Order: sequence, then C-alpha cells, then structure tokens
Amino acid sequence: MKLSRILMTSAAILALTMGAANAAEAKKIGLAVANLQANFFNQIKQAVEAEAKDRGIEVITVDAKGDGPTQVNQIQDLLTQNIDALIYIPAGAAAATVPVKLAREAGVPVVNVDRNADGAPGDTFFATDSVASAKAVCDHIIAKAGGKGKMVIIHGQKGTTPEVDRSKGCAESIAANPGVEVVAEQWSNMWSQDEGFQIMQNLLQANPDVSIVFAQADGLALGAAQAIKVGNPSQTIVVGGFDGDTAALEALKNGVFEATATQQTQKMGRLAVDAAVKLVAGEKMEAVQLLDATLTTKDNVEGFIANHP
Repeated sequence: MKLSRILMTSAAILALTMGAANAAEAKKIGLAVANLQANFFNQIKQAVEAEAKDRGIEVITVDAKGDGPTQVNQIQDLLTQNIDALIYIPAGAAAATVPVKLAREAGVPVVNVDRNADGAPGDTFFATDSVASAKAVCDHIIAKAGGKGKMVIIHGQKGTTPEVDRSKGCAESIAANPGVEVVAEQWSNMWSQDEGFQIMQNLLQANPDVSIVFAQADGLALGAAQAIKVGNPSQTIVVGGFDGDTAALEALKNGVFEATATQQTQKMGRLAVDAAVKLVAGEKMEAVQLLDATLTTKDNVEGFIANHP
C-alpha cells in the first residue's frame, strides 16, 4: 500500500515537472501599433517595451501610421519572424479582423489592446471601460454648462471600439439631460489635434451658439479648444476630451479645456505583456478585461501629471 502511494506520488510529481518543462516560453513578441504619432499609443508602446525588457523578452514594434492595409502587411512580416505572440492595436475597423486570422493560422496568440477586431477578437482584450468613462466626462461638461445647451460631438475613427463605446457612454448622459440638444456630429480619421481644429472651426461656423463640445480624444479636444479661441465666440463653450495624454494634462491644468478621462496606459502595456506570456504558456484568459479611467479636471490633474497610471 505504501509502495503504491509512493509510486502514485512520484508519478504526479513527474507529470507536473514534465508539464512545467514543456510549457512554452515567450521569447519574442510582435507589437503592432495603430499610430505612434498619438501620445496614447506611444505610452502603451513604452510600457510594453519596458515590461518585456524586464522579463528578457524581445519586442519587434511596427507602426501602421493609421493605415489598415499597411498594418496587415506589417503583421504578415512579423509572423515570418517567428514571434511567439502578437500584441495588436488595430489601425482601423475595416481590416482589423485580417491580422487576427493570420495569427491564428500561424498558431500565434493575440492580445488586443484598446481596439478589438469585430468578428475576429484576440485571445484576450484589454481596454478602458469607455462607456462608463465617456458618460462621466459628458455628465461633467453638461453640468458645467448648467445642464442645458447646444452640443456638438467630435468622434474618433468611425467604427473602432473606442469610438463606438465613447459614443454610447455620452449618449447615455445626453439621454438623462433633456435640456441638451446635439446639433452636429462629425467623425475624424486620425483622432488628431489638426482634425479637431478643422472640424470645430466648421461646426462653430454652422452652429455659432453651441455651448458644449465632447471630443472623443484629447488631441481632438485640444484642436477644438484652439478653434474656439480663434473663433472668439461671445458665449462660454465647455470642452471635454478623453485619454489623459501627457500634453493634454498640462493643458487641462492651464484651463485650456474642462475635463478628460485619464486611461491607465502604463498598466495596459504591462498587462498586455503578462497576458502574452501566459497565453504562450497555454493559459486561458478572459475574453475582455476592462480597466477604469479617472475623470480628470483642473482639481485633480496634478497627480496624473506627476505619475501617469
């Protein structure tokens, strides 16, 4: 009886040891970024590369510069370089499913960050709870405007995960404030400050009595605020953004615009690397993992400038 137990115990230990020995290790990760001109994506890139370096993992980073077909080609190239996992921020909605399918065919696990691929999601997906956070921003700017007024919305890239979710969250806020009338909406392609400026100039000319602006990224919000300054309307216009970009936080401190939602970009990058390592080792991950963002105004912005999450 004792001999049987010893043999069973030895077999169990041997199985565990062999399992640990056979577990694959992530030695090389591909990082496909939508657009490194955006501060938000740069923060994630820096966090991914720092975390990977600490773990002794090589990272090959590619920048699609906002172009979906370019990103497809870049990921095809990454897959020829024997990457063990892919961390993927889609450059747009149209071609977002293709890289995931290519990676699956190659047996490479995919960690999506910020944007998921509709119809072909990654093995796990890290993002901010943009619905709740956008609602918080819109609640705040609507309250600052006295709970009523004409509102314009400057959207991000149409159909991407954050654009869809931020639209939904702000719509919830608007629905709860019947004194607010949305008089115009326009979509951007690159979420950029230049686009925000041009879009807001046009919207302000067509709607000179607007008093509330929700721009779905801080770059768009900064551009909108610049256009408002140039236009010099007689009324106060309350502007809200989203992301917590480092330059935008400084602008928020100086009163350039009213509020943003600061995302946990550094944490997102670290979690993406950790998930890639676990997926390569054969662990299962939750399909969607949402992080909180913090409503940020002039009152609490200093802490985020000093230590971005």
